[in-house]
Amino acid sequence: MAFGSRPAGTGKHRGSSRLSKKTAGYAGIAAIATTGVVGSLAAPAFAADNHSSTIGQDNGLGAVVVAEDLAGDIADQAESQHRVAEQDAVKAQAEADAKQRAAEAKRMAEAKAKAEREAAERAAREEERKRLNTFVAPVDGSYVSTQYHAGGGMWSSGSHTGIDFHAASGTSVHAVGLGTVVEAGWGGAYGNNVVIKHNDGTYTQYGHMTSLNVSVGEQVTPGQQIGLSGSTGNSSGPHLHFEARTGSQYGSDIDPIAYLRSHGVSL
Repeated sequence: MAFGSRPAGTGKHRGSSRLSKKTAGYAGIAAIATTGVVGSLAAPAFAADNHSSTIGQDNGLGAVVVAEDLAGDIADQAESQHRVAEQDAVKAQAEADAKQRAAEAKRMAEAKAKAEREAAERAAREEERKRLNTFVAPVDGSYVSTQYHAGGGMWSSGSHTGIDFHAASGTSVHAVGLGTVVEAGWGGAYGNNVVIKHNDGTYTQYGHMTSLNVSVGEQVTPGQQIGLSGSTGNSSGPHLHFEARTGSQYGSDIDPIAYLRSHGVSL
């Protein structure tokens, strides 16, 4: 009887072995889903109990279900990761495009601002050039009270070497054009006078002034105040004596009205 009980124990041992083999079969199928090596992993599980049709059939059906489930999960996960990657790529590209557009807009704005600034600077330089090359009347809103070459005993040469502008004492006297002061001070019969050498090589003289605002060597611009009119020197009353010359010395005088008109001054 003791020997008769042994087959029952052996049968129980086989049941446990079958469960282990079945579990191993599932594990093999899981490996199949991740590695794709079907034959090398599935064959041992199926061959472990080839004389038991029940176990073989159970292993085969279980393996298919597990493989399909794992494969589906892996495919879903892969598809989800692919969508996320695509979205990240689209977002990154959009950000890169936005940065490029912003950089291009900034570059264009800077280029436009630079061009406008340079244009404004050129316009200012041109305006200054025109201003410096422009001549003005020596006294604003005045008129010629004594003509050029007028005769009379008041002048040592027997005639007037310049023109007189009507001006009350203390009226502002202006340089007629851009130039450098070559004489500023007492000039004998001219009283307090200023002589300016202009860029074209000509000279202008301003006489009988009551006070001076410039000194020798100073550069003056058109319309700059150089002194105040008066009646100093050989003068019969307040006015401005104005001469135009080809040289710095007395006797090189030319017609002052023609000179001013040739430089665009209306009298």
